[in-house]
Amino acid sequence: MTVYDFDTVVDRRGTNCIKYDQAEQRGYRKDILPLWIADMDFPTAPEILDKLHNVVKHGIFGYSQSLDDYYEAAANWFRTNFGWHPEKNWLVKTPGVVFALAMAIKAYTSAGDSVLIQTPVYYPFYEVIQNNSRKLVENPLVNINGHYEIDFEDFEKKIIENDVKLFILCSPHNPVGRVWKVEELQRLGEICKRHDVIIISDEIHCDFVFPEYRHTIFTQACPELADRTIICTAASKTFNLAGLQISNIWIADRSLRHRLKREVVNCGYTEFSIMGIAATQEAYLHGQEWHEKSWEYIRGNFDFLRGFLSEKLPQIRLIEPEGTYFAWLDFSGLKLDRKQLNELIVQKAGLWLDSGHIFGTASEQYQRIVMASPRALIEQALDKLEKAING
Repeated sequence: MTVYDFDTVVDRRGTNCIKYDQAEQRGYRKDILPLWIADMDFPTAPEILDKLHNVVKHGIFGYSQSLDDYYEAAANWFRTNFGWHPEKNWLVKTPGVVFALAMAIKAYTSAGDSVLIQTPVYYPFYEVIQNNSRKLVENPLVNINGHYEIDFEDFEKKIIENDVKLFILCSPHNPVGRVWKVEELQRLGEICKRHDVIIISDEIHCDFVFPEYRHTIFTQACPELADRTIICTAASKTFNLAGLQISNIWIADRSLRHRLKREVVNCGYTEFSIMGIAATQEAYLHGQEWHEKSWEYIRGNFDFLRGFLSEKLPQIRLIEPEGTYFAWLDFSGLKLDRKQLNELIVQKAGLWLDSGHIFGTASEQYQRIVMASPRALIEQALDKLEKAING
């Protein structure tokens, strides 16, 4: 068994990464410690690096497309890990899941149509809806003593009242960390079918599920809704490949698939990065062990976080995650308003986190921290936070 090193801190400054190299452009001080954007501070799997080195050695980076072996690698990943069997003709590649969401909104709705999301949620969901002149409709999740649940009555009520055409599901949910149960997915599906709503299921974090839970692909829970569902996946989060710009969107229904493809082509995007194709295929072929080890390490970071908060910062509450590599932290125990909380974290602690309000107005007392970093960085961030609060 290969031994992987997740403890070494790799200096990312000067590599054009958004996380470290754009602090000043975004109004933060240069030396701020960033744990906000959803990429890892780990180099990707050695097998993937070897594959990319071979592509570089070849030296030609012309127009590229994936072949059958790309599909087989991706499909086998889902067959092996989830018992899901996507077919080859379902696959539509895009440069990213957010891009796919924007194209889907264009493909399946018209200006002024309503699109529903479950807040607090990944903030680009808001952007792709509002920037495309669609009406944003929110079905807020209900926080019951630190456990988020779906308000199904409100979900159906909002669909009826707003004539919702499209629902974007986040599964597992970012940032609250819920891994939806089969019965929850089925109930959502029943309501969407009853009111002729198309479902986009963003499942980019499906590979990050804590051992006591199990992720279910939406159409596994609701196979009868395959004709109205778009499943969005990518290797980018799982293997830290976001900069290589490729995602796999699975659409069983021919008409929905054709409509999405047409929007992608209309944008002029028809060829994909040779590096993205090579890395994704290699990841799904030979990256299983690295993924399991990296996820085990990240779960250890969560254990460290729990212990630190319990011992030194009991005022801050971790919303216990079922999946994703995000810590969703409740700072309401500090009794600070949004401006004061931001000053504490950014100015006093010198941390760049994701402020809860960008996920939804009801989350101003929350912060999202990405836990996919060497433990030394997590410890450093928590030490800075403790000194700022107790100092």
